[in-house]
Amino acid sequence: MYDDFLAAHPEVPRRDDVDVVCWGDNPAYADEILGLIVGGAKRATATLAAGYLASSDPFPPLGAYWVCCDGSGRPRAVLRTTELRLGPFHSVDPQFARDEGEGDRTLQTWLDGHRAAYERQCARLGIEFSEDLEVCFERFTLVWPPDLAD
Repeated sequence: MYDDFLAAHPEVPRRDDVDVVCWGDNPAYADEILGLIVGGAKRATATLAAGYLASSDPFPPLGAYWVCCDGSGRPRAVLRTTELRLGPFHSVDPQFARDEGEGDRTLQTWLDGHRAAYERQCARLGIEFSEDLEVCFERFTLVWPPDLAD
């Protein structure tokens, strides 16, 4: 899929290390998130900064292209990072929560869901969750396949 995207967009530099993402820890959740993306509801994601630091993975660069897979690991979409902001967990705003596209898309649902997920992640990382922990707030566009692109 990514090769098809690159062939159609020769202006995009070829990278062998493009990020490939399969959301969540189970196929059903990955399929659910992919459905939100291709359906247009999800155009943002938030990642605990400590997760990047623990894995030695760099923060995503602005303008980066990445591949989103379905629950079976098949590439289904190419996304492009359009905005990045590092800030404390508590700095999320209602529009970002809406753009994440999950649940009823309200700030309270975002806070509750992400707090629970980050508490589990912090426990695995051996750190204590705090609403002051840094989060990478990322917005993206869907750029491939062309019939679904923004």
